[in-house]
Amino acid sequence: MDSIIAVVGDGFVVSAADCTNARSIVVMKEDVDKVMELDHHKLLSMAGEPGDVVQFTEYIQKNVHLYELRTGIPMSTTAVASFTRNELAKSIRKNPYSVNLLLAGYDPKTGPELYYLDYLGTLTKMPYAAQGYCSYFVLATLDRYYRSSMSLDEALDVMRKAIQEVKVRFLINQPKFTIKVVDVNGTRTLESF
Repeated sequence: MDSIIAVVGDGFVVSAADCTNARSIVVMKEDVDKVMELDHHKLLSMAGEPGDVVQFTEYIQKNVHLYELRTGIPMSTTAVASFTRNELAKSIRKNPYSVNLLLAGYDPKTGPELYYLDYLGTLTKMPYAAQGYCSYFVLATLDRYYRSSMSLDEALDVMRKAIQEVKVRFLINQPKFTIKVVDVNGTRTLESF
């Protein structure tokens, strides 16, 4: 029931996620942060079974930190995406995780990047993406309004239009979304609505 959306703009990536934790017909919480900060320049948006999501994403976060502590060099967004994909692919044969992810990051050499990862270990670099049931509603909106040269304000406007589509068309009520951005200045939360 999770909804995660991300858009790459001119020098940044905006990520949004609903704040609802629901299972079957029960809403358990409405203040869950589904966009994890892996480090100062990477965001990991997550969707899937709550136990799998927490266990797998914390495992990735701790390994990214461990790599930086051991080497003194932060992992690039591409390296984190490859590591995450490899861990998902390995887990399919042992103990599969039911997680779908959007990895957003900013690197000084490559600029903003967005990677789509699913529970089967699929890895794709995308200009915009959505995971969860919301993808049925928002991909057409993102396709219509997306431009690679968007400013932050324009990207936020597109994100609000996409979220409004979810709120109007999706059967399940997702009243609150959190929006975060990653750019040259690092990660920050812009708004919750």
